[in-house]
Amino acid sequence: MYKSFSIEIGGKTLTVDVGRVAAQANGAALMHYGDTTVLSTATASEKPREGIDFFPLSVEFEEKMYAVGKIPGGFNKREGKASENSVLTSRVIDRPMRPLFPKDYRNDVTLNNLVLSVDPQCRPEIVAMLGSAIATCISDIPFDGPCAMTQVGLVDGEFIINPSQSQWKEGDLQLTVASTSKKVIMIEAGANIIPEAKMIEAIYMAHDVNQKIIEFINKIVAEVGKPKHEYESFTIPEELFAAIKEIVPPAEMEEAVFTDVKQVREENISKIRERLEEAFAENEEWLAVLGEALYQYQKKTVRKMILKDHKRPDGRALDQIRPLAAEVDIIPRVHGSAMFTRGQTQICNICTLAPLSESQKIDGLDENETVKRYMHHYNFPSYSVGETKPSRGPGRREIGHGALAEKALVPVLPSEEEFPYAIRTVSETFESNGSTSMASTCSSCMSLMAAGVPIKAMVAGISCGLVTGDTDDDYVLLTDIQGLEDFFGDMDFKVTGTTEGITAIQMDIKIHGLTREIVEGAIQRTREARLFIMDNCMKPAIAEPRKEVGAYAPKIVQIHIDPAKIGDVVGQKGKTINAIIEETGVKIDITDDGAVSVCGVDKEQIDKAIEYIQIITTDFEEGMILEGTVVSIKEFGAFIEFAPGKEGMVHISKISKERVEHVEDYLTLGDHVKCKCLGKDKMGRISFSIKDAQ
Repeated sequence: MYKSFSIEIGGKTLTVDVGRVAAQANGAALMHYGDTTVLSTATASEKPREGIDFFPLSVEFEEKMYAVGKIPGGFNKREGKASENSVLTSRVIDRPMRPLFPKDYRNDVTLNNLVLSVDPQCRPEIVAMLGSAIATCISDIPFDGPCAMTQVGLVDGEFIINPSQSQWKEGDLQLTVASTSKKVIMIEAGANIIPEAKMIEAIYMAHDVNQKIIEFINKIVAEVGKPKHEYESFTIPEELFAAIKEIVPPAEMEEAVFTDVKQVREENISKIRERLEEAFAENEEWLAVLGEALYQYQKKTVRKMILKDHKRPDGRALDQIRPLAAEVDIIPRVHGSAMFTRGQTQICNICTLAPLSESQKIDGLDENETVKRYMHHYNFPSYSVGETKPSRGPGRREIGHGALAEKALVPVLPSEEEFPYAIRTVSETFESNGSTSMASTCSSCMSLMAAGVPIKAMVAGISCGLVTGDTDDDYVLLTDIQGLEDFFGDMDFKVTGTTEGITAIQMDIKIHGLTREIVEGAIQRTREARLFIMDNCMKPAIAEPRKEVGAYAPKIVQIHIDPAKIGDVVGQKGKTINAIIEETGVKIDITDDGAVSVCGVDKEQIDKAIEYIQIITTDFEEGMILEGTVVSIKEFGAFIEFAPGKEGMVHISKISKERVEHVEDYLTLGDHVKCKCLGKDKMGRISFSIKDAQ
C-alpha cells in the first residue's frame, strides 16, 4: 500500500514514498528533498553465500546524467564505470550501516541508490544516505537500526544543515555525521583548518538533527515496516573454542601475538594453525570454521591484553607513536619526492607539476563541469603486505584513501594566482601495517614542499584506535594503531590537520556508536600526535616549502592581457599562437578573462614567448623601440615581424642615413634589426624607422 511521509530538515522538506515503486525489493523508499529525487532499495538474497566468513554487503550510488539534463560524454553515450564521487558516497553509506547488521549474517545484501533528478539546493548524496537507512529499516532484512545521517557546512562563520551544492563546495566545512538513537557511529569531514572545539560543536549539532530524523524513521517503520526474517546463524561452536584453548592456552596465544614485527606474528599464528589443523583432522565441521575461530581467539586475546592489562601487542604505551622517519628527494628527476615511515608503514610520495590545462575535468551531477586542480592518488600493491595478486587498478579502498589525503591538503594549497600549476601527488605504499592514508598525508605534504609548492602550513595525520568493554566508561584509546589493533579493535579515527586546526576526519567503527567523551578524547589524542610528528619527524626533513620549483619541473609564468586582445594572440585558426609555441617550445594556456600561462622548462624561451605576447597585445606608440626580423622586401621598403602576426613597415627612406637606391643593398630576408616607431603617417598607417633606432 502506497504511503507518503514528510519531515522538514534544514529548512527543506524531505518526503518519503513507500509502496509506490520497486515492490519486489525487500525495502524501497522513493526519496524527495526539494526537487532531488533518489530511489533507494535494500535487497537480500534468500540464502547465505557458501564458503565465506564475512557479511557480503555492497552499496551502490548510481549517478545518471539525465538527472541534471546531460547526455554522458564519450563514444557510448551512456554511464559506465562509477565515478570517484559515486565510490566515495557508497563508502560513506557503507561505513555506518555495516556494523548494524548481525555479525554472523551471510546473506548477500545490496543497497542501491538511483539518482533520478538533482536540485542544486539539495545534494543527492545526503538523500541517498537517508534513503538507504530507511529502505533497510522498513525491509525484512535483520538490521539494528534505525540510523540517520546529516551534513553540516560552514559559510561566513555560520553552520548550515544539509547545505546546497555551492555552499558545500565553497564553504569552510564538509561534515557528514551518522548516528543511532544514542551515539555517533560515523564521521567524515573536510575542513578549512577548523579548531577542534568548533569541529566537535558541528558534530553534535548534526547528531541532534539525526535524533529528529530517527524519530521520523521510527514512525515510518511502525506503519509500513516488515517483520525481520529469520536467518541461518554462523556462530562458532563453543566446544571448538574450548578445544582450541586446551591445545593453545591463553598465555601461549599472548606470546604469539605480542611482537612489533608483523611477519613474526603471522609466522607464529601460522604454526598454531598447523597444530590445530592436525589436531582436528578428523572433524571436517570444525576445520571448515577453524580460520574464523582462530581469528576470534586472537581478537579476544589482543582485546583483553589492551583493555585489562593496558599492554599493546608491540609493547608500546597507549599514547606512544611507533618509530618515525622522513626524508625528501629520494627519487631523482621527478619534481618532488618524500618518504614517510611510521613503524612498518612506509609511503613514498611523488609530486608532479603541470600547466593548469592539465587539471582534471569531472563530468558529474553538478550544475557545471567541475575542475580539480589538485589530484592525490594512492596505490596499495600486494607486496606491501607480503602477498601476491595481480594488479587490477585502484579499488574502492584505494580511491577512498587517496581522497582522504587529498582532502587533508587542499586547505593549505596556494591559489591559482599565487601558483598557476595543476598538481598531482601519488602515494606508493611500500609497506603497510596500519594507517597508510595518514602516512600518505605526511609524505604528500613533504613532497609538495620539496617540489616548491608554497603551501600555507604543514599538515600531518594520525589514527586513534579504541577497545571497549561492557560499559560506556570501560574503554581504552590507542594512539597510532597498527594493523592488528585495527582488525581487532573497535575504531579507526583518522584526523589530519595543521597546528591551528583540522583539515580532514574519517571515523570508522565496528560497534554501535561512540560516546561524546570518546569522540572528544580521540580528537584531542590525534592533535597531540600530529604535532609531535611534525616537530620530531617532518620538520627535521624539510621545514618549509622550497623557494623555487626544481630543475626538471616546468616553469610557469602568468601574465594578464586585455581579453579583447585574445584573438590577436591566437590568430586566425591558431596560426599566431602555434607559431610562438613552435619557435619557443613552450605551452600556452589562455583563459577567457585574459590570464595567460606560459609553461616550459627553459626560462629564456618562456621569457621570449611572453615578450612576443606582450608585443602582440601592445598598441604601437611613437618612440617605441622594437626588435624584429625582415620577412618581406618591396621596392618601397621592408616589412619587419616583431612577433608572430605582428608586423610593421619601414619605408626605404627610413632604412639608412645614407641614400638607399635598392632595399636589397641594405637588407636581406631574415635579418634581425632594431626599429623605432614613428607613429602614424599622413595616411594613418603606423610606420617604423631603422636609421632612427641606431
